Amino acid sequence: MTDDEWQALATREAAKAIGQWLEGRGRLHQPIAVLTLAELEAMAANAVARFVVLAAQRIRDQPNDSQNLTRLLLG
Repeated sequence: MTDDEWQALATREAAKAIGQWLEGRGRLHQPIAVLTLAELEAMAANAVARFVVLAAQRIRDQPNDSQNLTRLLLG
């Protein structure tokens, strides 16, 4: 998988994590403006968590092609 393909996958998966969070709380039908800061933070945390899982899997599966992700996750 190329870097661009992986980035598209990670973006899609993060968006799905946000949708699942909203759906699980019965908030999918509401405009984003009515969400509280805590809800927005939880939504973002779910998306970031999904990205971290996908990044860790990519690092494990393709360590030679994942230097940027390794630097990003390890700081």
